[in-house]
Amino acid sequence: MALPATPSSPGRLVAIQPLRAKRCAGCRRGPLSLLVLEDGAPHCLDCADLGHLVFLPRGDTALTRRSREGSTLSVVVVRFNRRKSRYERQGVLVEEAALARAEEQCLADAEARRRRRARDARRREVEDERFVAAFAAEILRLFPGCPAERARAIAAHAAMRGSGRVGRSAAGRALSESAVVSAVVAAVRHVDTPYDRLLMSGVPRYEARRRTAPAVEGVVRAWHRAGEDEEEGDRAC
Repeated sequence: MALPATPSSPGRLVAIQPLRAKRCAGCRRGPLSLLVLEDGAPHCLDCADLGHLVFLPRGDTALTRRSREGSTLSVVVVRFNRRKSRYERQGVLVEEAALARAEEQCLADAEARRRRRARDARRREVEDERFVAAFAAEILRLFPGCPAERARAIAAHAAMRGSGRVGRSAAGRALSESAVVSAVVAAVRHVDTPYDRLLMSGVPRYEARRRTAPAVEGVVRAWHRAGEDEEEGDRAC
């Protein structure tokens, strides 16, 4: 059975992964895992003077690009897809030394990216720590009666990176009063009331909020009133 017409690849050599067993028209070796068509006849890589090249499968774009750039001779490897009636690229043949150099370069890049990611992670940790401290300080300013460790826990929870919580919103990042109050109210609702147990028992969310609203308001008001009481005491003195 004749091979399908090879794909056009101007300025590039092409090798084929045959779908059926083929023998070299020159040395008669076979079956061939890779072949090159010359005047319509299949030839092995050795007969085509390409036997010194090594196969690099597709998948790593950077490695492929660098290997081809560093190789004096390179060959595109294709295989015919019967279902799609077309040839599809499977990889390239390149010089072994070029592939080794490309692998070293990619490893160096990977190490550089790893170090950059580590630096970025440390920078984000410092930024997050500062933001949590500022958020906790704002909680204590608005709710002086809130225990310091509780304020810290609320701030850390609300400001968790990637959580989508109020602390990560634009208002939260700006430490707006509404965002801080929302974070405190949410924390009190979950920690100081049976809200979560109500949800687990099947109570609808809005009903659970309605039932726990007085308790939430009581805690929040007490934390806020502590500052007012302290101011009144200072004025009395």
